[in-house]
Amino acid sequence: MNKKVELSQSINHVAFIMDGNGRWAKKRGLPRYLGHKEGCERIIEVFDLCKEYGIKVASFYAFSTENWNRPKDEIDHLFNYLELFFKREIKKLMRDGVKVIISGDLARLPEKTQNTCLDAINRTKDNNNYVMNICLNYGSRDEIVRAAKKFALDVKNGKDIDSLTEEEFSNYLYTAGLPDIDLMIRTSGELRLSNYLLWQNAYAEFVFTNVYWPDFKRAAFEECLEEYNNRHRRFGGLDK
Repeated sequence: MNKKVELSQSINHVAFIMDGNGRWAKKRGLPRYLGHKEGCERIIEVFDLCKEYGIKVASFYAFSTENWNRPKDEIDHLFNYLELFFKREIKKLMRDGVKVIISGDLARLPEKTQNTCLDAINRTKDNNNYVMNICLNYGSRDEIVRAAKKFALDVKNGKDIDSLTEEEFSNYLYTAGLPDIDLMIRTSGELRLSNYLLWQNAYAEFVFTNVYWPDFKRAAFEECLEEYNNRHRRFGGLDK
């Protein structure tokens, strides 16, 4: 067993772009949807690794607002796997004190998927040990526009527009109350954010790995932690 990575700087929130499921399946001569099935298996495994390293919040990019352009059969399979994931893992999440939140607009999802997600949210709402944030039908620009509209409505109802600060604006986002992201990991070798948590990633360290998400296990995760350890986070200031 490899020696556990000793974090030289804390991580309160790690975010994942779970990329490469389809390519993982194609490489094995399998249909793309089986890549998503295997990818769902990694979520709880990686989340458990986060808990092991004392990381309280983990965000997972499950389905973007742009993913509706994919074949319907693939989308249907993905939602089915997410439903099975929550039904299978809910007892463990409750036992470990994990709060489930969903970042994204659930309204467009199949009713069965909506109900499964809402059930997980409601059953875990009082848990406070860890947070699992599933970004589902999510797009960061859409989130920011949505937040701006909510603030504008409050101003219309009498709120002082000059009272707005960055901290207060963040409370209009799906991730209200969560810490900003410290480490953002994207799998499969792609080097872009893909409209993912743009506000929350403002000062995150980005690590891009060539490993496909279904193969993203302990060794790959710990390589990302080692890379994070080598970063000098200055937040716009100078080295001390």
